[in-house]
Amino acid sequence: MSICPVEYWIWLQCALGAGAKTDELLAYFGDPEKMYNAGSKEWRMSGLMTEKRINALKSISPSETGGIFRECKAKGYSIITPDSVNYPERFRQMKDMPLVLYVAGDSSVLKDSVSIGVVGTRNASNYGIETAQKLSFALASCGVTIVSGGALGIDSEAHAGAMLAKGRTAAILGCGLSVDYLRENAALRRAITRYGAVISEYAPFTPASRTTFPIRNRLISGMTLGTLVIEAGVKSGSLITANCALEQGRDVFAVPGDIVRSSFDGANHLIKNGAKPVFSAMDILSEYEYLYGDLIDFSKAEIALADIPYTEYRKKKSTNAVKPTEENKVQVQNTKVVKKELNGDYSDEARAVYSILSEKPTHIDDILRKTSLKMSDVLCAITELELMGDIKQTEGKNYSI
Repeated sequence: MSICPVEYWIWLQCALGAGAKTDELLAYFGDPEKMYNAGSKEWRMSGLMTEKRINALKSISPSETGGIFRECKAKGYSIITPDSVNYPERFRQMKDMPLVLYVAGDSSVLKDSVSIGVVGTRNASNYGIETAQKLSFALASCGVTIVSGGALGIDSEAHAGAMLAKGRTAAILGCGLSVDYLRENAALRRAITRYGAVISEYAPFTPASRTTFPIRNRLISGMTLGTLVIEAGVKSGSLITANCALEQGRDVFAVPGDIVRSSFDGANHLIKNGAKPVFSAMDILSEYEYLYGDLIDFSKAEIALADIPYTEYRKKKSTNAVKPTEENKVQVQNTKVVKKELNGDYSDEARAVYSILSEKPTHIDDILRKTSLKMSDVLCAITELELMGDIKQTEGKNYSI
C-alpha cells in the first residue's frame, strides 16, 4: 500500500518530537519522504544526527501512523503540514517550524493576516479578567483574530471576548486535541471551533506535561503579529511567549498593572524593558495601520473599554458543594432545574434560543425551526449561552438548560 506525503511528515514529527530541531535535516534531505528513503546509512553519513536520533527515526515507520489518521477522521480533525494550502507562512519563517498541525474547526484561521496573541496568568484578578475580555472584544470587533492557549484565566477571557464580538479566535493547546485536559473548558473549546479553530502540534492523544507548554508557546507568538501580555508574573509561561515573540521579530505589548502585586511584575517588567504599554485597542492597531489598514476596521478602535459590555463568562462555583451520597443523589435527581431570567447583557438571539430550551435536550434542527433564526445566529446564540454557563450540549447536537 502506497504511503501519502502527510504520513512522512507525521513520521518525522512523531519520531523526533514536537519542536525538534529539523531545519538542517530538511535542508539536507529536502523533505521527510526523501529523508526516510535515504535510510540510516545516509543519516549517519550526513553528520547531522546522533545515534539516539537515528534510533528514534528507526523506531517508527510512516506506515505505522494509521492510528493518528483514524482518530483525526473520526473526530473531524484536519491535518496541516508545510505542503498544505492553509499552512501559515509565518510558521515557515520560524526556526524549526512545526511539521504537523492538528486542527479542530476552520483551519483557514491559521493564515489570518491580522492576528494578535493574548496571554496571561491562569489565576487572574478581576482587573485582569475584565481587561482581557474587553481588549479582545475590541480587537476582534475591528477584524483582529485573537490567538491564545485555551487555558483558564486570561486565555479563556481572551477567547470569550473575541467570540462575544462575533470575531475570529484560535486556541493553540499544549496537548493533543483528544486529551480530556481542562474538562471545565470543554464548552469553550467547542465554541472556539465555531469561530476559528483549536490547534495542536501534538498527535491527538498526547498528554499535557511541563515540557509541552513551553514548546507550544512559540506557536502562539509565531502565528501572530504581536503578543499582548495581561497580568503575568516574572516566571510565568506568558513571559516565555513574550520572549519567543522577541526572538521571532514580533511585537510585544503589555497592559500596565498594580505595582504592589507580584502577578503583574512580569507585564510591568516588559514595559520597563521596551514593550509598548496598552490602554486601548488603538495602541495595538496603530502599529499595523500602514501594512494592514485595509483589513482593520478602525472605526471601532476608539471605543472606550468602559463602554464595552462585559460579564465574566465563567460562573463562580460554590466551594461548599456537598459530596454525593446515596441519599442526596436521590434528592438531586428529584430536584427540578430552575430556569433563570436572563439579564440585559444577552443578545436578542440568545434570549430567543434560551426561551425554547428546557431540561429536556432539544436538537439544533428543532431550535432553528422554533426560533426561525438563521443557522449563523443560532450558533452565535448557543456559544453565548454556553460561555455564560446557561446551557449545555448533551449527546449529538442537542442542548438543554
